[in-house]
Amino acid sequence: MKVCMIITNGFEEAETLCPFDMLVRGGIDVDMYSLNDDNIKGRSGAVLTNLHPFSTFDSANYDCLVLPGGPEWKEIEASEKVQEVIKTFHQENKYIGAICAAPTILGRAGLLKGKNYTCFTSMNDDFGGTYHKQYVVIDGKLITACSAAASIDFGLALLETLGGKETADKVKAEIYYDYK
Repeated sequence: MKVCMIITNGFEEAETLCPFDMLVRGGIDVDMYSLNDDNIKGRSGAVLTNLHPFSTFDSANYDCLVLPGGPEWKEIEASEKVQEVIKTFHQENKYIGAICAAPTILGRAGLLKGKNYTCFTSMNDDFGGTYHKQYVVIDGKLITACSAAASIDFGLALLETLGGKETADKVKAEIYYDYK
């Protein structure tokens, strides 16, 4: 399995880096693409460098698309090329993960109709599906999460879906996820 993340300035660090880390720890290949083909600065000031330029993106190389939230969601949603990528992943029945504000991008594109989902509570709208106020919701090949607080759970849900329960459980143990 191979995952791509599309991010730009204003990305939410936790919603990007926690899922990235959970997936990589589980042996999943993850490529991050910069929407503006350059280094990007997160909401809290972290700068990511050496990202893949989005102008070189080819959806045929990936099994799962992950869209983090944060203020970047507006620029991500406004990109016609990203909209094409989302549509392609949906039409090809590939996995799509989105967290916080990003599920609203899917909702406005009509991809939440008839689906169970979650998103940042105040951004929920009538997307034609069933909203659940919980950290992570999986409906077929759609994996949504509600907020930065759900970042580890989102990453582990992606990992379990793509790499299996045994792999996700191993990563949970490594990070003392259920530490008492």
